[in-house]
Amino acid sequence: MTLTTYNFADVWESVVDRVADRVALVCEGRELTYASIEERSNRLAHVLAESGVGPGDHVGVYLRNCPEYFEAMFACFKLRAVPININYRYVAGELRYLFDDSGIVALIAHRRFAVNVAEVVGGFDGFDPLDAITTVISVDDTGSPTPAGSIDYERALAASSPERDFGPRSDDDRYVIYTGGTTGMPKGVVWRHGDAFFSCIGGGDPMRLNGPVDRPDEVLERIIDFDFVAFPLAPMMHAAAQWTSLSWLYCGARVVMHPGSFDARATWRAVEANKVSTLIIVGDAMARPLVDAWDRHGPFDASSMFALGSGGAPLSAALKDRLMELLPHVMVTDGFGSSETGAQGSHRLQAGSSTGGATRFTPLGDTTTVLDDERRPVAPGSGVIGRVALTGRIPLGYHNDPERTAATFVEVEGRRWVLTGDMATVDDDGTIVLLGRGSQAINTGGEKVFPEEVEGALKSHPAVYDALVVGVPDERFGERVCAVVSLRPGLEAGLDELATHCRSTVAGYKVPRELVVVDEVVRSPVGKADYRWARSAALSALGMDE
Repeated sequence: MTLTTYNFADVWESVVDRVADRVALVCEGRELTYASIEERSNRLAHVLAESGVGPGDHVGVYLRNCPEYFEAMFACFKLRAVPININYRYVAGELRYLFDDSGIVALIAHRRFAVNVAEVVGGFDGFDPLDAITTVISVDDTGSPTPAGSIDYERALAASSPERDFGPRSDDDRYVIYTGGTTGMPKGVVWRHGDAFFSCIGGGDPMRLNGPVDRPDEVLERIIDFDFVAFPLAPMMHAAAQWTSLSWLYCGARVVMHPGSFDARATWRAVEANKVSTLIIVGDAMARPLVDAWDRHGPFDASSMFALGSGGAPLSAALKDRLMELLPHVMVTDGFGSSETGAQGSHRLQAGSSTGGATRFTPLGDTTTVLDDERRPVAPGSGVIGRVALTGRIPLGYHNDPERTAATFVEVEGRRWVLTGDMATVDDDGTIVLLGRGSQAINTGGEKVFPEEVEGALKSHPAVYDALVVGVPDERFGERVCAVVSLRPGLEAGLDELATHCRSTVAGYKVPRELVVVDEVVRSPVGKADYRWARSAALSALGMDE
């Protein structure tokens, strides 16, 4: 077929027609070809259509990593419906908020979540049922009977049509990704397919090496003719995993899917067994265990690897440098972006290079800048702190939230920009140096302290395994800096030692004045910082009130 749009379903179907017999997905020993995923996605699309799902309808995808996740997404795209990512860690109240806010009319769920689904959809435990959800399709992952009132996934597919007989689609079709809710309740970011294909999926250039395509048919010209294996470790409920996986599938590559809880040693074994070309992780929460596993159980055979990339959370400078030592032949890339921007830039380290000790990135093109408080571009080398901003192919806004949309998506001199929460300065050479999220900044005696900068200093100490930094009340300065850290087994470090260590890389007013040692630093399932937990843990340990 001739590809004339950047619609996710159109691109997928065009690629399938070129590489039908190739293995597209490897998961727990299962190998699925492009053709088999296509057939099953067509069958599921017909099941959804017969249940009343049509263009613009939202369909919840409440699954752990599995091939059915891809089938659900492609089935929705084929119908011009919208798959909604459901965080499988949520409890009933959080699920109800997400189901209600997103307005899903159908739900595809693993059977292990049947009790949670019953609580929300069935109206148990004091909840009124969500009448909008008329169809629940149950994917068997436990061997238990199909829950009452739901449709068995495999039986439904077996009885459905495999034909690709759907209507025309458009670049204007919607793609929605819900944020993790680490700084509040989750928000649905609404994209056009035509914009998300470039900003999120890479525009036919997953490694951002050759530049995006100029026309839809060029996507097919860039299908690779050699074995390339991508291994994203994040859950598919996370934007980074969806974007990375789709970008490589649209190039005809093979994707290895990590099915269960993250296991660093098992990850290296999977790299060896599948001859992985690029490993995609989420920040220090995955990088540090991977380094530890290598040190304890390695070395492993990573000779097949070409690149290691991080997205969704930044890598600390110390860990990036350590990864370069372990994998000197591998390009280490720290990607920068968000659900509201897609991929904005990256910091790429080639063999023999180092980070320079800061979290920085080179923008992708001229659409990313830093705007000061007057919404003017920050001059390179000025030292002025501003907010990272993006223009061009950006989202339409937040689903069901006009106020937050107006605050985040602004017009400056006739151009529409999305303002991220990331604070930064601009170096003389135009490199953007990240300081941290403005919403988490600590105000101590009028000076702003960005937690990520201090966390990087803490995590470079050999005894510190993980760390978050928060502000706690101070009578004189308003707030003082508190470090919440977990230590490496068998190692110790006190406040004085850590403060002295930090003082060598950050200004004195940024040095922690309090230390709380915990068994484990709590993070989201994809490794993002949970500052609400960290502040609560700090206040409790220090005997302080809010």
